[in-house]
Order: sequence, then structure tokens, then C-alpha cells
Amino acid sequence: MAFKRIIAIGLVATCVPAAASPLSEDAKAFGTRRAVEDATLSPDGSKIAMLVSCENSQTVLRVASFADGKIFSLTNSDGRPQALHWCNFAGNDNIICQFGSIEPLSNSMVSFTRLMTIRADGAKMQMLGQRASRNDAYIRQHDGGIIDWLPGSGGQVLMARAYVPEVNTTGSILGRVKDGLAVERIDLASMKSSVLESPRAAASYMSDGRGNVRIFTIEESRNEGSKLTGRTLIRYRKANSKDWSDFGIYDSRTDTGFWPLAIDADSDSLFALKKENGKQALYRVKLDGSMAAVKVASNPSVDIDAIVRLGPGQKIIGYTYAEDVRHHAYFDSTFSALQKSIAKAIPDKPLIDFMGASADGTKLLIRASGDTSPGTYYRFDRTTKSLGEIAVERPLLENRKLAKVQSIRVPAPDGTAVPAYLTLPVGSTGKNLGAVVLPHGGPSSRDEWGFDWLPQFIAARGYAVIQPQYRGSAGFGDEWLQENGFKGWRTSIGDVTAAANYLVAQGIADRNRLAIVGWSYGGYAALQSAATQPEIYKAAIAVAPVTDLAMLKREQEGFTNSALANEFIGSGPHISEGSPLRQAKSIKIPVLLVHGDHDANVGIAESDAMERALRGNGTPVEMLRFKGLDHQLDDSSARTTMLEKIGALLDRTIGKGLNR
Repeated sequence: MAFKRIIAIGLVATCVPAAASPLSEDAKAFGTRRAVEDATLSPDGSKIAMLVSCENSQTVLRVASFADGKIFSLTNSDGRPQALHWCNFAGNDNIICQFGSIEPLSNSMVSFTRLMTIRADGAKMQMLGQRASRNDAYIRQHDGGIIDWLPGSGGQVLMARAYVPEVNTTGSILGRVKDGLAVERIDLASMKSSVLESPRAAASYMSDGRGNVRIFTIEESRNEGSKLTGRTLIRYRKANSKDWSDFGIYDSRTDTGFWPLAIDADSDSLFALKKENGKQALYRVKLDGSMAAVKVASNPSVDIDAIVRLGPGQKIIGYTYAEDVRHHAYFDSTFSALQKSIAKAIPDKPLIDFMGASADGTKLLIRASGDTSPGTYYRFDRTTKSLGEIAVERPLLENRKLAKVQSIRVPAPDGTAVPAYLTLPVGSTGKNLGAVVLPHGGPSSRDEWGFDWLPQFIAARGYAVIQPQYRGSAGFGDEWLQENGFKGWRTSIGDVTAAANYLVAQGIADRNRLAIVGWSYGGYAALQSAATQPEIYKAAIAVAPVTDLAMLKREQEGFTNSALANEFIGSGPHISEGSPLRQAKSIKIPVLLVHGDHDANVGIAESDAMERALRGNGTPVEMLRFKGLDHQLDDSSARTTMLEKIGALLDRTIGKGLNR
């Protein structure tokens, strides 16, 4: 297979500053955001649009031509608080982008998103949603979404558009009266629209990819819509019909019923997930009135979790699931063969994702990555069989030798084999090292094999890293998920502790040189482990951590999902026993807390309270506060500073340098 470079790395490298000195160099190299955050291919395959990371949290939308290599910067966001989430071509001449922000409102952090359209030459930018008014009856967090990109329409889309009526202080109607979620066909050139579905109390709509709205959902609520019950009512219509019929009910609390993913117009059916033997299986359900359901795929070990498309609005080509490594299963053997061929051509990047395609399918946008390869974008020409490199995601890591990631099993005290990922420093003996236990966030989430900047940074500093997929992790089925990592914290934290003990038992780690690091629930696990297993660790680092379960419940008050959040967190003795803040007096090791003050997932007040409690008990503690940043701390400068602090604390407490 022939290679040629289509666009030089300079497309993104100009946004990346240089660095010096050992720790600061490592922190800068791993803390700098991905140079390319997102990419999309134009329908004719002649252009690519990329979200390019620049200084700190700034993101720029750039469009490049494959024919002449010309690059245009169309718009940008500063990330504090407004951020560009994604951009996609809608026809060859228009791009739609979603902007988002998290802002303080009534003592809470609230997320907002807005859709904008911009010409591919940057000439014109317009809002797609209803404009806000000071007389809006309620807050419009999200102005809608694109449910059909209408390939071949020349720049038209179907938008689920959110409408909010206007009222005055006495409650009488002023001007606008539309209320709810509608579906409109919008011509992006003229901005003229036609209504396909009038506004109703819908949560979402789904089209068949050919301009026909076939499904809508309603989120059941109690108390006049203020509290969601977790039940989603799904309705559908048969082809060429205007009448709606009941499809079924999905209950998120019990994870029962079909959850719709996408409609396949060719077979007049819906791809949907449904539990089978405690794990998600993929089904195809007919929308012809028969509701005939055929199982497409299941896995005895893990959930089927998503369908695979060639790109926004493109055809469905397969499904995906993650065992130790993520797998893609394709309905068309052509894509299976192509994936294997490309992976063979670039063996250091075995994870091949089809990110987009031209309308005629001859040009493919591909992202390739691996455990030691952060990610590279390519354009593959199926006619000439050429693979052209477009850009790398992390230019600062291009000349570094990164650490390999192993999939292992850790024995828990009850004999359960806990999946985990082990990363050993490059060039180390793999024995008698300083080591870090790194539990993931969620808790209903999981890690996967591949490149991950945080464990790679820790390994680059000379430490072994283990990432346990503790019971309470998602993706492995109901039996593994159990009650969740808050209600069942003893089991989850027990599995995290088993990972630390495994490192020592295998001779990988020096018993006296163990630390624990985590983000979100992982930060909770780090602090709770430090409190309940004080003899194991020499330092604990918690980024955006949950520190008190009662505080976490209070943070949900006023939101429509508060009842569901309260049910998930639960009530009983674990609220106190499972809260690190209540056990702060048991933590004696040095602690580093990191938090952004615009965090809508976990309020910064939780870290503030933890810092006060630790300091009051005489525990060495340092807290990094980042102004204007959310849960992800998506800012190169902030992440670099954080990694410098993490590296310095690890060096002070569990040693420095490689064992060779």
C-alpha cells in the first residue's frame, strides 16, 4: 500500500509551544492537549475540517483543501467558558458546529450548548436554534441537535429544534408561544425552514437518514415534569405513515427494554440495545408494525455498546465492543479486510477507526492509534489504494518512545479475577519499582487498551502504573456492575487495593513505594483508599474528586434528574462510611487535590471541604484551583501545571528514576 503525505504536520504544529527541563518537559509533552480534537471529511472528499488545539484552552476550526493544501481558520473558542465541541460538513459548502459552555446559575454549574452554521469559506456564520429572550419562560440549556444530515441534499439538514415560549411577570403569553422540541428541515444557504414535526414534549427524535422522522421519545416525569423517573417512552411510525404507534418503554433504573441506536432504512428496522443474560446485545427490530426482533450480536463477556457509521449521516457498517481491546465487527467484509490491511501497513497503530467518507465512498477519513501511538489521521483513497497522512494528534510525543500497555488479571481476595492494564516504564527491569494505582472515573465507566496521556506521563517518570477495572465498572455486564461503586464501595475499593497488592506480590513494586492517583470517581477511590488502607500508600492525588456522598446528592438538587441521582448514590450507612471527607482524620499521607471552579460534574466545594478537613488534621495537603475550567480541565497550561505537581509529589514520596 502506497503512502504519501497530504498535508504537512504544520497544519497543527504551529499551535504547540516548546518546553525545556526534565519534569517540565515531560509535563508539557503529555499535558498539552491533542493537536487535533476532531475531524470531518467533506462529501466530495476534497476538504477536511479539523478542530485544532492552540494555546491553553483555545480551539480553532480549520478547513484544508487536499488539492492545493490551502488552510483557512474559520472560527475559534477560548474554552473559558465557551468551547467548540464538534464540527461536521453539511454539504460541501457548509459546516455545522456545536459550541458549549458551563456557567454558574443559582449556586449550580449548568451546561449549555448552541448550534451554529458557517460557510466552508468562512464567509457567514449564523445560529441555528431559537434565540434567547429575557422573557423566556424557562432556561434553554440546549437549542437542539441534527438528526439527519441529508447526504446529497446540497446543504440541508433535519434539526430537532428546542422552543421556549415567552411570558411576562404575571404569566400571560407574550409573543412566542411554541413550546417543546420540533423537527425542521433547514436549507443552510437561505436559512429557510419547513416544519416536519410541531413542538411537543419530546426528549429526542430519530430519522431514517432519508429525511423521514420515524421515532420520538418522551422522558417520563412526575410532579409536573420536574423530576424524571428514568422511564423513556418510545414511539414510532411505519414507513409512509403519519400515525404514531407505541414501540415500548426503556427503564434506565433497571436497564430493561430496547434502547434505540439508529434506523436502517434499507431493512426498515431499528438497531437497538437490549439486555440478554445481564449484558447488552444488539438487535434489529422491524418498524413495519410487526415489531419482529432479531438478535444481531452478543458477547458472553462484555456489552455490545455502539453501532459504527462511516460518518455523520452515512450508512451503518457494523458494531463495536471492548474486551481487553476494542473490536469492530463489520456487516460488510470489505471493511473488515480494509481494516486489517491498513493495520498491517502501520503495525504500531492497530486501532483503526473509520471516521468519515466521501459521498461516493472512494475517500475515507481514518484515525489510527495504539498503546504507544497517540493517534494519526489519514485519508485513504480506495481508487488509488494510497494512504496519505494528514496530521498527528500529539506532535510533542512524536519522537518519544512510549510505554507498552499489557492486559492482565488481578486476583481479588474472594478469588475474582479483576481485569487491569499494566504499564511499565520504557527500559525498566519491571521489578522493585515505585508504582501508582490509577482507578478510572465513573464509577460506571471503564478503561480500554490504547494510548492514555496520564498513565503514560507517570510511566515516563519511571513508575509502574496499574489501572484496575474494579467491580462497579461498566461494560462487563450486570454481575460486574453490581450496585455501583458508591453503594458497593467496599467491593470497588477492595479491587483497587488488590491491584496494589498484586504489584507487590509480583515483585513489580517496592512495597514502600506505592501511590494512588485518580480523577472524578478515581479521585474518590484514591482518597477513600488512603483513608481505609493507610498502611499501603505514600501519597494520594485526587483530581476533581467526589469527597462526600451527601454533598454529591445536594449538588443534584434543582435538576430534573435529581431523583435518579439520589437513587444511584443511595441512602444508608455508606453515605458516611463511604465518604472520604468523613474519614479525613485517618489520612496521614501527603495529598494533592486538583479542581476546576466550573465543574458541573463534581462541585469544587467538595475539594475545598476536603482541603480544610485535611489541613485541620495536620495532614500535608496542597490544592490546585483552576479558574473557569470544568471537570475535564481541558487546558494545556492547567494540565501541564497539574502534571508538574503530580510528578514532584511522586518523586518526593515514592522515589525518582528508573530501575534498570
